[in-house]
Amino acid sequence: MPLEVAAQFRTATATDVALVRDVVRAAYSKWITVIGREPSPMKADYDEALQKHQFTLLYLDTEIAGLIETIQENDHLWIENVCVLPAQQGKGLGKKLLDHAEQLARQAGHNETRLLTNAAFEANIALYERLGYVITEREPYMEGTTVYMRKHLALHL
Repeated sequence: MPLEVAAQFRTATATDVALVRDVVRAAYSKWITVIGREPSPMKADYDEALQKHQFTLLYLDTEIAGLIETIQENDHLWIENVCVLPAQQGKGLGKKLLDHAEQLARQAGHNETRLLTNAAFEANIALYERLGYVITEREPYMEGTTVYMRKHLALHL
């Protein structure tokens, strides 16, 4: 039976710009053929984003596995980006990252997390729905559709 690898979180700093960009590009590259262009997170300015948003990096032992980018809003925690490296997908790490975001939301006194995704990313939508997110809106974006989702959180577990 394989040993379970310990998952650890670390807050990203300005020195992690290249790492963040590399993780995002690797995680989102599979969607280029699905939507016919680079997804928006692949084109983001991470120098600026790391100054304005909170990034939490997920490591398995000493290896980077994924990240989550969040923004504290007045009444909810916005999840700007959640991604897992291709080699680490399918291991429940996206759920670990989203659970971490929910903890951040609760610590800030919020009872809701929100996010958006591309309607073509059906596997992502299915994951979010399994984790309790509901679709609140659909909006045309470029040649596709943006899907807005939210999850109500109990403030105390």
